[in-house]
Amino acid sequence: MLTVALPKGELLKNSIRLLQSVGLDFSAFLDSGNRQLQILDASGQAKGLLVRAQDVPVYVEYGQAQLGIVGYDVLREKQPQVAHLVDLQFGYCRMSVAVKASSPYKSPLDLTAHSRVASKYVNCARDYFQSLDIPVEIVPLSGSVELGPITGMSEAIVDLVSTGRTLRDNGLVEIETLYHSTARLIAHPLSYRMNTGNLCELIVKLRDTALVAVN
Repeated sequence: MLTVALPKGELLKNSIRLLQSVGLDFSAFLDSGNRQLQILDASGQAKGLLVRAQDVPVYVEYGQAQLGIVGYDVLREKQPQVAHLVDLQFGYCRMSVAVKASSPYKSPLDLTAHSRVASKYVNCARDYFQSLDIPVEIVPLSGSVELGPITGMSEAIVDLVSTGRTLRDNGLVEIETLYHSTARLIAHPLSYRMNTGNLCELIVKLRDTALVAVN
């Protein structure tokens, strides 16, 4: 049976809508009274796993799910061994460097050597500043990274930004965009190559549906 890993949070509703368009219904995950983390599709064709977005590629990489939907930001940070298949064109956001609006920094290049940068995306932040040849200290945080500059713990943050409202409400401004992120369809490499359960046919349908939605 095909298993699909679905991300909790912002991407879930659109992910379920996309899968419904190709005949897989996991809408029970949207029921506020539902506490199940694993459900069968209404037609009995497939099984859905509801997991944290950061864990989607883990379930796919280890073969517990043949397909998954996850943001490019997670793939960029974790670099899992999965097949990257389709840009699904929803969940738009960007990875940015931000600082206090009152700070003297107008560009990441203005940061002095050994400045502190707070981030949930440690690998992404480290790679970026290494590419600039700026030796900074990456401070790993799991949430509310905006507090880094506010409390003086860090001079800057690297974080995912959607509307930018959270930054503005906390007196922060973006000074650089590292990359843009959207939801991506990924697959277990071996399952994809072997076309387990007619996986390739389903992937083509999902790709076509995503393209139609864009156009």
